[in-house]
Amino acid sequence: MTTQSSWTVPVTALAETQALGARIAEALTAGDVVLLRGELGAGKTELARAVVRARMGHDCEVPSPTFTLVQHYETPGLLLAHADLYRVKDPSELAELGLDEVLETGALLVEWPERAAGHWPQSRLEVALSLRNDTRLAALTGHGAWADRLIALKTHNNNA
Repeated sequence: MTTQSSWTVPVTALAETQALGARIAEALTAGDVVLLRGELGAGKTELARAVVRARMGHDCEVPSPTFTLVQHYETPGLLLAHADLYRVKDPSELAELGLDEVLETGALLVEWPERAAGHWPQSRLEVALSLRNDTRLAALTGHGAWADRLIALKTHNNNA
């Protein structure tokens, strides 16, 4: 088993973001945590929307959880929660959000995960979104069980 793997992919166009979101959605299982990192406007919410819409199987409304902090989606076969921790001031606030409970039967997408540094499981997928010149990049890093799954995701993408 690989302990960590990485893959960087351009997601400048919306279609590229949607394709990456669909790949991630396909790989999600109960207990998964996907951490979305990047500056304001980097595309974290758009990638989360792409994951949710791919799991739902249609173009549903996926509002940003900036003010609600967490949005829940009953996707086929998996509860999916999308959290935005930008307004969280202290990691102790996480208990009120019920994120750990989601992982019992579902998966979690988290924007601004650094607001709860040290809270996340060893097995996780991290996606760092950045803009270099005119290219938006998604740098994916799989930790623990996600390391091998990311290799499979990348291989599947190269064969698509």
